[in-house]
Amino acid sequence: MSAPTAPLPGALAGLTPLLDHYGYLAVAVLVLLDNCGIPVPGQTILVLASVYAGTGHLDFAAVLVIAAVAAALGNSLGYLIGHTGGRAFVHRWGRYVLLTPARMERADGFFARHGGKVVTVARFVDGLRQYNGIIAGTTEMPWRRFLPFNLLGAVLWTAVWGTFGFVAGENIGTVYHTALRYQVWFAVGLGALVAGFLLRQVLRYRRRRRTDTGGSDGGSDGGSGSGSGGNAP
Repeated sequence: MSAPTAPLPGALAGLTPLLDHYGYLAVAVLVLLDNCGIPVPGQTILVLASVYAGTGHLDFAAVLVIAAVAAALGNSLGYLIGHTGGRAFVHRWGRYVLLTPARMERADGFFARHGGKVVTVARFVDGLRQYNGIIAGTTEMPWRRFLPFNLLGAVLWTAVWGTFGFVAGENIGTVYHTALRYQVWFAVGLGALVAGFLLRQVLRYRRRRRTDTGGSDGGSDGGSGSGSGGNAP
């Protein structure tokens, strides 16, 4: 089969020689590293490998299986790193990046309630994809809870981006730029949701402080009144 005649855009063009020479190994290594905290183009290599599969250069089923296994293993390795060394790192160095023990306690509570959802969808967001396993391990999310969501996220991420690349074919240039444009909007929307959540937490915290302060003042006044009554003739 001949190589695609249309030039591949952006970072995809630079990865073409890598797939020509290493193929499945490149997919396995880069996807694994991308999912365990190392910022390499794992998602890009998955898309490009799927494009190659669509043109007959690689087997599409093999690309999907290799990528899904590598993604799950990479995230599991990140979990192990966070579980064995993350907490000690936070206590020693976290204050320098504003990650205090109190904030880690709040993160523990958040992951206890929503950790499964985060682990499942994190692969679709750059930054979270690389570090969600480490964060899950650091916050001591139970392994039995982490594992099924890790596998589900790996399968969904591989299926979505693999199918996207396979179907794109020679139109990869147009689809690539469209995906980048919508990825920005997705990131903006996610940022707005996070900002709204943080604002809600701040407002709730301030309301609790006002309530606690009011209760303390009332208790102090009552104590003073009792004392005055005791001293009255």
